[in-house]
Amino acid sequence: MSPLYFLLRSLPTPRRPPSVLHRRTFFDAAVKCVRDRGLDHAVEREKNLLPLLNTKNLIKSEPSKSLPISIIADNRASLNIPTRPIDFIRKYPSVFREFLPGGVGFQPHIKLTDEALDLDSEEQLMYQSDSYKKDVADRLLKLLMVCRANKLPLSVVENLKWDLGLPQDYERSVIPEFPDYFRIAAANGPAETRVLELVCWIGEMGTSVMEKKEKKGMPLAFPMHFSRGFEMDKKFKKWVDDWQKLPYVSPYENADYLSPKSDESDKWTVAVLHELLHILVPKKTEKENVLYLGEHLGLRSRFKRALLSHPGIFYLSSKIGTYTVVLKEGYKRGLLIENHPFMSMRSKYIHLMNTVKEDSKPISVLGGSGDTQKTKQTASESKGEREEKEEENKRELYDSSDAEVNETGTRQGVAKDTVAASRRLRPRKTDKDAKGRGRNLERGWSAGERPGLTPRERVWSRTPGQERSVGERPGRTSR
Repeated sequence: MSPLYFLLRSLPTPRRPPSVLHRRTFFDAAVKCVRDRGLDHAVEREKNLLPLLNTKNLIKSEPSKSLPISIIADNRASLNIPTRPIDFIRKYPSVFREFLPGGVGFQPHIKLTDEALDLDSEEQLMYQSDSYKKDVADRLLKLLMVCRANKLPLSVVENLKWDLGLPQDYERSVIPEFPDYFRIAAANGPAETRVLELVCWIGEMGTSVMEKKEKKGMPLAFPMHFSRGFEMDKKFKKWVDDWQKLPYVSPYENADYLSPKSDESDKWTVAVLHELLHILVPKKTEKENVLYLGEHLGLRSRFKRALLSHPGIFYLSSKIGTYTVVLKEGYKRGLLIENHPFMSMRSKYIHLMNTVKEDSKPISVLGGSGDTQKTKQTASESKGEREEKEEENKRELYDSSDAEVNETGTRQGVAKDTVAASRRLRPRKTDKDAKGRGRNLERGWSAGERPGLTPRERVWSRTPGQERSVGERPGRTSR
């Protein structure tokens, strides 16, 4: 397409009459946030998934497919590992495996399990498919078309590549295969000067999700999904109704003619955010990614205000230690509505993370403050230990029921020494200690009596040789 088109598009559209512009009629204060358990769960279930995959990719990039734990510790910040690297590795034994190279040394090496390698092979096949490359290229193209200058620093793309579904080597595997879509400017320059810019404007790609719904006969209004427990007063409801009736301005249109503090400008900002989250595969991303992108679009403050003022469209979750922006329209009961191969791979990795291995081996490692030795316990016991426990349980079962019942129904216990021997305990002494009897007499207790007993209990607690007083009956005191 002719460069003249880009020049004309960059020029501001003629300003509309002032009567069309609507001043903000709703208070600018943030709306009270209500927790959404379903969306919080959708965010929380992917906790530690990104640092785990970053660590997996780092280990896989080595020729030996293994790394010493010190290398992982040095790259902790870039890998986004939230805890001590050794603790993080041991938290997921189904993904990572510790071993000592050559059987000697104090520093363990880390490699991937067979299950993790199988999933990685499946992931690489997905990235190499032509249909997947076309899908991520279209998403990246639409992202550039939303931008006013039709270009973005690669640092912005790098922050969003996780949610765009881009592979790690997208600069070599995706961008060169679509020369009619985009290109990297200043490819040999410093990292901060490298820019991904649009090559050709494709009109059919410049249609937003809302406009596609309108073509299908659906109303051109943003879907509202308020969380359970959200209280909407009359003033807010009236403002939302009036706001929905305002003209819809496409996010692919240059809206410089709109006053920054007008309701129309606010609706256009929401349209841009709405389209951006639809471009992302999981329909969510970290709040900092949104604000960083808004900074390059000149919309950072408007993005922040839109996220806080429209709880029926966007949701902010703080479940994983950071704020995550979620498009409510993309989820139903906490589950993503749109099926995508990239999200299926994420689910498989999450399932592997939550799998408990039963054959992990103990490895002693010197680490932590004070150089204390920490031993990794095994997840399951050996067969011999289980058999010994079963035999002990059987002996205890026999001991507890090892009593005979005579014809009159009275129980006769077996020899105490035999029972105690089977339980590996010392036999109890049947005679009371003389010293203990002397102490009882010194305290004023009669033989066989203890303080705190009822008269009936004192009578039946006497020793067999102790006689009752004349006329005394069991359970009654003598009068």
